[in-house]
Formats: sequence, C-alpha cells, structure tokens
Amino acid sequence: MPLLQQVVFFTTVAHLRDLPTDAVAEVAFAGRSNAGKSSAINTLAGRVRLAFVSKTPGRTQHLNYFTVAPGKYLVDLPGYGFAKTPEAIQGQWGKLLVPYLEGRAPLKGLLIIMDCRHPMTELDCRMLNWFAPTGRPLHVLLSKADKLSRQAQNAALAKVRAALQPLGAQCSAQLFSSLKKTGVAECESVLARWLELVPRDDSAS
Repeated sequence: MPLLQQVVFFTTVAHLRDLPTDAVAEVAFAGRSNAGKSSAINTLAGRVRLAFVSKTPGRTQHLNYFTVAPGKYLVDLPGYGFAKTPEAIQGQWGKLLVPYLEGRAPLKGLLIIMDCRHPMTELDCRMLNWFAPTGRPLHVLLSKADKLSRQAQNAALAKVRAALQPLGAQCSAQLFSSLKKTGVAECESVLARWLELVPRDDSAS
C-alpha cells in the first residue's frame, strides 16, 4: 500500500499571496517538461490521474498543491525549459518559482526528475547549481529507467551521483520507473523523512 495513499489535490497557486498558510512541510517536484514528473507523482500516490499527465509538455503553469497530511504537501512545479511556452508566461513563472524556491519556509526539499536516458541536461544542471546553495536537500529521480538496460541504468546513476558530489552531502539520486514501479520504496523513504511521515512496512504485509 503506497505511503502516499491519502494524497488528494488541494489547490492551484498562481500568486505567492495564495500559498497555503497552514503548511508546516512541503516537498516540491521539478523537472523538464517531458521528464515524467506527473507520472512520478501519480505512481508514488498509487493513483492514475492525481497529477495531470499532458501530451503537451509545459501544460502546468502554476504550483499545484496536493495534501499528504494536515499541513503537509507535495507541490508540482511547472516543467522548465519548454521552448514553445510564451515568454510572458515564462516571466510569470520566474516571479513565482524563484521566490518560492528561495524563501518558502515550509519547503523541506526538492525532487528533480530527469529522464534516465538524457540526465544532466544544461537546464537540469542550472537548476541543480542554483538550488543546491540554498542548503535544502535535493533528490534526483532518474525516471523511465525501464527504457534502459541494467548496465545503462547503473552508468546513468553513477554519472549523476558523480555530478552531485561537489554540490554537497544533501544531494542524492536514484533510479525510478513509473511503469515498473522501480524505486518507489526508496523515494518514499526520502519523502517520509522530509515530511516526517511514518514509512510503510512491507514486511508486515
């Protein structure tokens, strides 16, 4: 049974003034528009359409809040780097995302979703290098791991972990597959720690 089985959609935030005032802990999900971010959220929650999976990358333009427990939230951030997004909207995202990621007190950590076949793109590196100095933990999910052989998966993971090492001990990475459910328990343990939840006990089932 998923750790996040009780997750429900809460609200969409377009302005900083509308951020939930009862929040005590939040974990944000970021990634390129086609990296599999919404699929990862759905898989972790054990739901099919909790987070909307669009065939048009860049569809999410605001902060989508999902309630995990009272005062504890997952936050789906807009995908970054979609070239067809109008410049005006990109500017709006910047006004929302930059102050959120830099100054949101309840933000306990950032999950960055990268396509396992194409990790550490220029945009991914920019996000990592910008966020790491905040001192908050960040965890990379290498999504779509099922698309690669085991050897290629391990090579991609080693590459990303090596790139994260200079950024500090608060940075970590793992393999993940929404299709095969690879890495779900490992990611749950990260979320449980950040949100101070009780992790599931598979041995009891």
